[in-house]
Amino acid sequence: MTSRSNFILRFAEPADCSILFDLIQQLAEYEKLSHAVTGNIMALKEHLFGSPKYVEAILAEYAGQAVGFALFFHNYSTFLTKPGIYLEDLFVLPEYRRQGIGKALLSKLAQIAVERNCGRLEWSVLDWNEPAQEFYRSMGASILDDWRICRVTEEALAQLAAIAVSNPT
Repeated sequence: MTSRSNFILRFAEPADCSILFDLIQQLAEYEKLSHAVTGNIMALKEHLFGSPKYVEAILAEYAGQAVGFALFFHNYSTFLTKPGIYLEDLFVLPEYRRQGIGKALLSKLAQIAVERNCGRLEWSVLDWNEPAQEFYRSMGASILDDWRICRVTEEALAQLAAIAVSNPT
């Protein structure tokens, strides 16, 4: 069990990028998606701390060691006419799970959302990841069965971008 006195949450700093990228790779391994990690530390650093800044990250540390993270960015709800926060990834090392770290990360994100006057906090969860789904429900999350994620990547993204749009008049 982790001692609360040795546990902190803090925003990631530029020097944390290699640690954060290592945690991202461990998340990908857990999700059986290691083959999908094609990014690198330098791109992560640019997106976290460059201009424009695309994402933010919170690190969870126990006794000075990074044991988890939440990576997030703003989105927008047209129906609420308010910004929101989209949690891209939440990960806690397996040996530190069930000790309140994931709950602390989600709570911190909720605090940030409230402070920034966001209308919602949302994220996706893999359909096979029942432990995560149970955890999220226990934290008050609704899992929306009637929504599906649409994604265009790589070659399909380039093809979509190349479609000539005529000006209807």
